[in-house]
Amino acid sequence: MKILFAGGGTGGHVFPIIAICREIRRVYPKKDLKFLYMGPKDELGSDFLSQEGIKVKRIMAGKIRRYFGVGSFFLNIIDIFFKIPLGILQSFLFIFFSSPDLIFSKGGYGSIPTVISGWLLGVPIFLHESDIAPGLSNRFLSRFALEIFISFPRTEYFSPKRMLLVGNPIRREILEGSKEKAKKLFKLTGEKPIVLILGGSQGAQRINDIILVILPEILKDFELIHQAGLKNFKTVKKEVEVIMPEDLKKYYHLFPFLKEDQLKDAYAACDLIVGRAGSGTIFEISALEKPSILIPLPEAAQGHQLKNAYAFAQNEASIVMEEINLTPYFFLEKIKYLFSHPDQLEKMKKQVKVFSKPRAARIIAEYLIEYLKR
Repeated sequence: MKILFAGGGTGGHVFPIIAICREIRRVYPKKDLKFLYMGPKDELGSDFLSQEGIKVKRIMAGKIRRYFGVGSFFLNIIDIFFKIPLGILQSFLFIFFSSPDLIFSKGGYGSIPTVISGWLLGVPIFLHESDIAPGLSNRFLSRFALEIFISFPRTEYFSPKRMLLVGNPIRREILEGSKEKAKKLFKLTGEKPIVLILGGSQGAQRINDIILVILPEILKDFELIHQAGLKNFKTVKKEVEVIMPEDLKKYYHLFPFLKEDQLKDAYAACDLIVGRAGSGTIFEISALEKPSILIPLPEAAQGHQLKNAYAFAQNEASIVMEEINLTPYFFLEKIKYLFSHPDQLEKMKKQVKVFSKPRAARIIAEYLIEYLKR
């Protein structure tokens, strides 16, 4: 039994696939089960997938840039007439010789060649959409899918007849963190409320900039675990060394990227999460029943992060702060306000539970296995 996964290569695609693979193994613990993944070059994603025993095949993948400019015009020409056709040819040959029983696409431009080739070869295709507003790739690929799993109740564009509401798959292990382990791992003092700052798998420079402006002030009242991003870590670290008072160093814990074992303990220990509004982050927060402040990425396609955030926050499950209105000291005062009103934090915990769908990966796994058994 072979299942081929396809995706765009970001953490938002890779981690849900890992969650589904783990649940499939629990549902169907037989040796004839094989997982394959096809997508564009992505060293970090490839490492995570390979560690799960998933065979990774890299292919060419092109995308359509919808912003105007001479450079984007020529890049679109290259992608449309060279990269995408080459990627389809690579995918076609790989699928033809590997003969997967079904294809599960997580979406993104990197999944286009795989889904088209799979459809041409008659392989059953299933699609998962993380966001309320599907990207251009998933809108196009939806016509080839038998079923479309969705994360949010009011997902746009797709026909209701083909949608199955399950939530966004999260790794079960993320929910199994320990406060005691976190204290040792991060050397937490436990003297102040703990705020976890996340910027997605690649970090978020603008969130980092906000934190750096107010770092000495925020550390007077809070202890921070800060995932700055692999690309931004060195720069942030240098700036911290310049501005950080010696007596506050013990309250600040800076990391380039939190691995799964680190992240689950950070989740367990924190009292508030600050992050972007990607679907993965939102559904992890909701499953953990943690209060949060979401700062949607303004450039996200179709404004999906903004829509995700407000859908999540509509019942006061979270606070949304848009970048256009966000200043460092306004952000600091909002955090202080929350912790000075514990009743609001408790209300957020209760409301977030309503949104939670921690069994999404399990539901998808059972559905796919049942389909293959027919």
